[in-house]
Amino acid sequence: MKTAILAALISSAAAFAPAQKAASSTALNAEMSKAVPFLTAPKNTAGWVGDVGFDPLGFSDNFDMKFLREAEIKHGRISMMATLGFVLQEYMTIPGMTHVDDSNMAPAAAGLSSMLQIVFYIGVLEFWTNKGNVTMETMFEDPDRVPGSFGFDPMGLGVGKSTEEMEKIQLQEIKNGRLAMLAIGGMIHHNWVTGEALF
Repeated sequence: MKTAILAALISSAAAFAPAQKAASSTALNAEMSKAVPFLTAPKNTAGWVGDVGFDPLGFSDNFDMKFLREAEIKHGRISMMATLGFVLQEYMTIPGMTHVDDSNMAPAAAGLSSMLQIVFYIGVLEFWTNKGNVTMETMFEDPDRVPGSFGFDPMGLGVGKSTEEMEKIQLQEIKNGRLAMLAIGGMIHHNWVTGEALF
């Protein structure tokens, strides 16, 4: 009887003890972006050279990553050339062309026919390098096609390089291209806002 009373007292006392909660997992399982730490890292950019988790608008969720990478590389290459040309144009003039101090005025000085020739030949080059597949849906029908690789390496910079060395070179090109895209935008807007030449 004493045992039954003792057991009843212990069990009734246990009713007033704080309940032990099972450990629940509410931790965020998603990896956070290195570039924008308050956003989750985009899953589709992982594994690509130059990935720092920057895709705040979610383009990689809606478009093919090969197309996005090719667009980034092409725009970077064009911006690197444009940045150089924007500066050189102030100091050098192609024979037969009119010199202007403000590089933003160069297309107007060159004339419509010169600008249309550039657009036409870039279109031909784009068509030729992609073997006629110029739409986003058909550009990468060949699964072996690497974005931004057109077999153009006249200086042999990629010859005999290991995968790690090639990824380092690709990262350098992507970073320089990203910087050049910002630079040419800044140069153009400098001239628009001030109305003066860059230097």
